[in-house]
Amino acid sequence: MTNETTPEANDPLEEKSVETETVESETDELSSDDEGTSRVRRVQFLKKQSRTFGEWSIILVAAAVVSVVLRLFVFQTYFIPSASMEPTLMIGDRIVVDKLSVDFGSINTGDIIVFKAPPAEHCGEVVADLVKRVIGVPGDRLSSKGNTIYINGHRLIENWSHYEPIGIPIQPTTVPAGQYFVMGDNHSNSCDSRYWGTVPRKDIIGKVFLRIWPSARFHWF
Repeated sequence: MTNETTPEANDPLEEKSVETETVESETDELSSDDEGTSRVRRVQFLKKQSRTFGEWSIILVAAAVVSVVLRLFVFQTYFIPSASMEPTLMIGDRIVVDKLSVDFGSINTGDIIVFKAPPAEHCGEVVADLVKRVIGVPGDRLSSKGNTIYINGHRLIENWSHYEPIGIPIQPTTVPAGQYFVMGDNHSNSCDSRYWGTVPRKDIIGKVFLRIWPSARFHWF
């Protein structure tokens, strides 16, 4: 009788032992699954980070290329170092020049342009580029009397800010083809075409169309 009940007494223990082993096995499997999921997530995160870095790298490179292209062929900024264009442009002003306006547009009397300094320009410190206002275009006959400038026998109405007196007068001259006669708005304090002649169109870099600094003097031309 006793021997008959012994297996019954042991069965629960054996079953419990088996159940315990099953739970441990499931726990191991769950732990393994968690580690696998974590590794997958880390890989996915790294791939996403790598993709994001690659995308931003492309964007930054593209932005740099666009900036260089714009600077070379479209726009360029300049700093005003002298008083020859006062009161329109003051020392310290920063301007933006539109290059395409010269390549694909026209140049007219009254335009403010930036151009390569002529070889004959010896008015002080050597500079690479100058900024002046166009007074005469190809074919114009120019002269001055007192503080008045004449173009083709008609008085030039300077409807822009400028300082008088005119200073050095404009000797009677006809602007050659492909050339432009320029002056500073600060007439008596400007070294310009009155001193070193006209400017070839090929040396004109662009038209000034915007003053961006100082912010209080922000202005479209």
